[in-house]
Amino acid sequence: MKNILITGSAGFIGFHYSNYLLKRKFKVVGIDNINNYYDKKIKYDRLNILKKFKNFKFFKIDILNYKKLNNLVNKYKIQIIVHLAAQAGVRFSISNPKNYISNNIDGFLNILEVSKKNNIKHLVYASSSSIYGMNKKIPFSEKHSASHPISIYAASKRSNELMAHVYSTLFNLPTTGLRFFTVYGPWGRPDMSLFKFVHLNSQNKKIDIYNYGNHTRDFTYIDDAIDIVFKIMKKIPKKSAVKKMSEHESKVPWRIYNISSSRPQKLKLFINEIESQLGKKFRYNKLPLQKGDVEKTSGSMNLTSNKIGFKPKRKLKYGINQFIKWYKSYYKK
Repeated sequence: MKNILITGSAGFIGFHYSNYLLKRKFKVVGIDNINNYYDKKIKYDRLNILKKFKNFKFFKIDILNYKKLNNLVNKYKIQIIVHLAAQAGVRFSISNPKNYISNNIDGFLNILEVSKKNNIKHLVYASSSSIYGMNKKIPFSEKHSASHPISIYAASKRSNELMAHVYSTLFNLPTTGLRFFTVYGPWGRPDMSLFKFVHLNSQNKKIDIYNYGNHTRDFTYIDDAIDIVFKIMKKIPKKSAVKKMSEHESKVPWRIYNISSSRPQKLKLFINEIESQLGKKFRYNKLPLQKGDVEKTSGSMNLTSNKIGFKPKRKLKYGINQFIKWYKSYYKK
């Protein structure tokens, strides 16, 4: 069994991916700084589930602490790192840009340095669909340019991709970046739309609808995202004799993949489905487009599906149903 380090293991995707690996008997070492970006209770509750597995070890470590990070990787002879720790949130990055430079760039540099020093066999890391920024070509493809971000969060994630390319080039470090598109599901983040809408609805409060409800999002159910991450983790990139360098692959062991459902939905339809399943209408505050927001996201999965042989299966109706079931169970009175 390979020893795998999951950074951000108390986070939404990190928790689900750790759980997925643990059930398959992998040895998982999880780290998280348990910051206060959102309610810590849900983070500790996720960890309590993971700690039931004998093949799981958790340490409260910040990726900005290079010494502790390196000592841990060395001690547990980590072979693969799946880096999911980051300061998330487009809107939060507008008012708190330094958090993103510190956590997402300085912290990622530590991950790269530790990976280089300990001869990591594969570094898989979270990027974001936000990097497509001002790109208007739909659906977003890994082959498209990602040079026009519109938020510091997006810029930090694009920087990660470029930094990884440098380390893949200089040190032959195999790296794969994952451009996640609006991942949702049970145990989701409280700052994400589905969680906020259901929570506010349960309290009979109005919900804020930005861009007057004209957003379109490529909602990706967590189980599909995790299935894809696992397949990509096993697909370690190698040097290749590509004739032409592209935005998603290089002659060095560096690759980029979209992780989406390829079924973009209008926000209005998303809200209608939540209302239908809750049996209760929302009250709205219709607001203009916020700075940093991309109006429409739609991710092509052609490259990802061709490379790993998997297509997302779970539809929005199912995903919303699973989230609402979890929410009602978690917050039962």
